[in-house]
This record gives sequence, C-alpha cells and structure tokens, in this order.
Amino acid sequence: MAIVCQALPGLRRRESIDLVIANGENAENGSGLTCSGYRKLIAAGVDCVTLGDHIYRKKEIIEILEGQDNIVKPANYPAEAPGKNWVVVKSETGKKVAVFSLMGRVFMKPVDCPYTKANQVLEEIPEDVKIRFCDFHAEATSDKQLMGRHLDGRVSAVCGTHTHVPTADEQVLPGGTAFISDVGMTGPHESILGRKIEKVLSATMTFRPIPFDVATGDVQISGVVIDVDPKSGKGQGIRRIKVNEKLAQELEDEFED
Repeated sequence: MAIVCQALPGLRRRESIDLVIANGENAENGSGLTCSGYRKLIAAGVDCVTLGDHIYRKKEIIEILEGQDNIVKPANYPAEAPGKNWVVVKSETGKKVAVFSLMGRVFMKPVDCPYTKANQVLEEIPEDVKIRFCDFHAEATSDKQLMGRHLDGRVSAVCGTHTHVPTADEQVLPGGTAFISDVGMTGPHESILGRKIEKVLSATMTFRPIPFDVATGDVQISGVVIDVDPKSGKGQGIRRIKVNEKLAQELEDEFED
C-alpha cells in the first residue's frame, strides 16, 4: 500500500489517467482490507476498489462495503453477503464507469456461476453507462480467458486478478474488450506471491506449520493502462505497467515539483 500512496499521484499525471481501479483484497499486510487502508487508497487517487476471496478477512471492512459507493464485492457471492454487486463511479473527466467483480470457480471456493451472474449484472447497469469494467478474480488462466470471450463486446475491459503473477496476453479482443489474464501483484516481488521465500520453501519441504510472513524486498506496482472510447465504451488499447521503488521515488518527486 505504501508504494501506491507514494507513486500513484505522479503516475496518474504522467500517464494522463482518468480513473484508477484497484483490487485491494490483500492490501492490509497481505490479507484483507481495513477501513483505514481503504481510506488511504482513496486519498492516494484510487477511484474504485474491487475485492476477492479475502474480502472479509478484516471484518471491519463490512462497514465500508455497506456504506460506500466505490467498492464492490464479487457479484456472484450470495445476495446476503455484505457489499454491492456493481457501482458506477465518475472519471476525472466526468465519464460514468460501471465496475463489477466476479469470482472464478476452478480451484476456488464454491460460488454461483460467474458467467450467468455477469449477464445479470450487465442487464442491471443503466444503458447510458457505456464504459464497463470487470475484475475477474480467478485461479485458472482458462477460466479468465473464457470470461474475456464471454463478455467480449459487452464490456470495455476484463482484467484478471488473484494469481499475483502478471501475464503477457494483454490484447483487445475482436468485439472491442481489452483483456489480460492477470494484472499481477503490487507488493514485494522478492518473494513467493508476496510471502518470505525461506518460510514458504521450508513449509513446503517439511510440512511443518510455519507462518508465511509478508516479504519486504523489491516492492513494485503491477497493473495495466487501458484506453477506452468514451462514446462506444469499446477498449482501444491495453498495456502493462510496472513501477519499482526507484521509479516510485521519481514519480513522487515529479508530483511535488
């Protein structure tokens, strides 16, 4: 979270970014999101927060999920689960953007069908909201690619999260949906998915119940920049970005000048 707060204001200005969407489910020391963490992300320039299978690790976030209009739960969670299925936020230039999240089913906890729920969400979003973004929080690359094809031409972008490792398959699908299987992890890259290498390796080799402490080395921001036609809502381009600690300092210095 610290590197996001440091670099995001400058990154928004350098890249002329109108809207920032962040998956914040592991922002609080590697698991869950607190109320204060949510407020820090918003203050740093995040416009909308999506979440995944660690959504309720910090129970206090329920207050934010029920009270704020720029944060969503996975829409294919039960109706009784706290949080909104979708929200509409405004970009810096005043454009309306619908944001929703879905959870995959392959190697994940049991949830309702994400494909059927995606159809329902799109029917609920007002027709005048042309720009529509889906965070598909899933384990299997095939599951994510299927969601991209399922929603191609009906949303501006489908971006995968959860696996922590960025993929190199960014593309604009034939119907005009920007897609990537996984945007990658914002956090310590000298790690095993954000955890200390030696702890994970030891537990894997010995089966001992060793806690997986959060790593601290080589902190980076991973993400994508997406270009969207505001009139049609079609994706026009998508490219990966990566911000290391050196670049984060440069961005902070630029913004303060």
